[in-house]
Amino acid sequence: MAFDTIIRNGRWFDGTGAPSAIRDLGITDGRVAAVSAEPLDADGCDDVVDASGMWVVPGFLDIHTHYDIEVLEGAGLAESVRHGVTTVALGSCSISTIHADPVVAGDLFGRVEAIPRDHVISSLEANKTWNSSEEYIRAIETRPLGPNVCSFIGHSDIRATTMGLERATDDDIKPTKAELRRMERMLGEALDAGFIGLSTNQLRFDKLDGELCRSRTLPSTYSKFLEKRRLKGIVRRRGRILQSAPDIKMPLDLAFQAFGSIGLGRKPLKTTLLAAADVKSNPVSPYVLQGLATVANRLGANVRFQHLPVPFTVYADGIDFVIFEEFGSGELAMHLTDCIERDDLMRDEDYRRRFRKDYDQKLGIRVWHRDFFDAEITDCPDPSVIGKSFGQVGLDRGGIHPVDAFLDLVLEHGRTLRWYTTISNHRPEVLKKFATADYIQLGFSDAGAHLRNMAFYNMGLRLLKHVRDAELASTPFMSVERAVHRLSGEIADWYDIDAGHLRVGDRADLSILDPEHLDETLEGYHEEQVAQYGGLSRMVNRNNETVRAVFISGRRVVLDGQPTAVLGTDRTGSFLRAGRPTAPTTSAQTGVEVRPSVVAP
Repeated sequence: MAFDTIIRNGRWFDGTGAPSAIRDLGITDGRVAAVSAEPLDADGCDDVVDASGMWVVPGFLDIHTHYDIEVLEGAGLAESVRHGVTTVALGSCSISTIHADPVVAGDLFGRVEAIPRDHVISSLEANKTWNSSEEYIRAIETRPLGPNVCSFIGHSDIRATTMGLERATDDDIKPTKAELRRMERMLGEALDAGFIGLSTNQLRFDKLDGELCRSRTLPSTYSKFLEKRRLKGIVRRRGRILQSAPDIKMPLDLAFQAFGSIGLGRKPLKTTLLAAADVKSNPVSPYVLQGLATVANRLGANVRFQHLPVPFTVYADGIDFVIFEEFGSGELAMHLTDCIERDDLMRDEDYRRRFRKDYDQKLGIRVWHRDFFDAEITDCPDPSVIGKSFGQVGLDRGGIHPVDAFLDLVLEHGRTLRWYTTISNHRPEVLKKFATADYIQLGFSDAGAHLRNMAFYNMGLRLLKHVRDAELASTPFMSVERAVHRLSGEIADWYDIDAGHLRVGDRADLSILDPEHLDETLEGYHEEQVAQYGGLSRMVNRNNETVRAVFISGRRVVLDGQPTAVLGTDRTGSFLRAGRPTAPTTSAQTGVEVRPSVVAP
């Protein structure tokens, strides 16, 4: 057999958790054609890759992204692909672009996901040609997709489209029978087309952008029992997935959604919930989630919690910090778009008193730990405060309250004041427990959103570093094979999509990793301007020495951490329809020549 590409002597992982081994892989027409312990015959193969000393792993799956806008004009999605991700899920958190018009989509995405609202609107106005789920898939596949994509359909998307944004966000209005039937049709059509399920959201600090309904919560949060039951029933009967963000301030909502997965004589509702985290503000939360998931699944549920397997460190420019939406004074500041009005607010003593009261309220369920001594300034026109916490600045300024120190600096420097804090996942031992738990799904990167706030595109690599470091220290908590499986085949099998494995006949979506560079460089801070967002500098990751190559559909899209000419110019990825095999996009189909190169140890 003549192969298009041969990868020699790499440590091969098949994505099932089975033992790895040194093997040659032969790739033909976008699929794995051979896995051999003996050297494959290279006659007729112009592309032979030396992977000695490297790991050859299935491409990772990122199950929680907000690339719905970026995929329209930057379909290569290089920031994920260059870190070994070959499949991404769109449509998370109840928001998608299937039905909503550009302005409504701008209101849905702009503030919740910190994607520039004007760009959301202009991008959809220029690119939206679809009015149904099937048309959306066809439109996406006309673009030069880098990775494969799959998608949820968003509850807020279909609710706002059906009822209008104002009615959909009015707590006193329920959908009419006709409107409810229309939402059901939209969901059914999406599942028929191959969408992986429905995403919904009950979080009360996710707020709308724009002017019409600014600062109201997302439309899905206004849905009542009957609407939820009927939509969930469709998802359950089809065997698809419900992704949901419970209202963290209502523990009963979390329990209701977990136990709602139980079948009781019918199919369990496959449910993935946001999110499992070791939250600084609530150190017992991991044990509550463990108990809840364990009991529910033993009773017949099929529930998982999405989890980011690295410390959840977030950055902010001035007062623009999405977590502030969870308390009243923070929400009030975020509501104001006019800088003068916002500055006047922050000078007002009544407002400061309210902020201090919110800050000092430590009881109750919350995301932010509300400790300005645990928030470090990284950039500011005043160099004397760089490297200090706001609490320390308050002490330096005569012992003023940390809130006043923070607000004073925001008034002085605005968005040029940059700072960060770690909200959760700060205890390595708890991270280890989450990484091995069966009720946990590794994901929740939020790639494509919060462009100035965080960058977890390389979360899979950072998990592998954690696993390898423990192995080298003779304190292993999980095998490398199991970690690779958790990032690839396990997710693909649960979501029922054609991805995540690297066996004979599987799609040739894979990465070649240098384990010697699973090191501290993975945690470095980087930014890069994005032309697509008007030159906005967003946070990124850079691990060029770690990811030696990435192949999608058997075609090299990354070499030594850098995108090749193929990525984003020719389509390598496909829309993966749930429950159906998907043929890879081959070079023959697109007329792209596969160029030979060597990845050396």
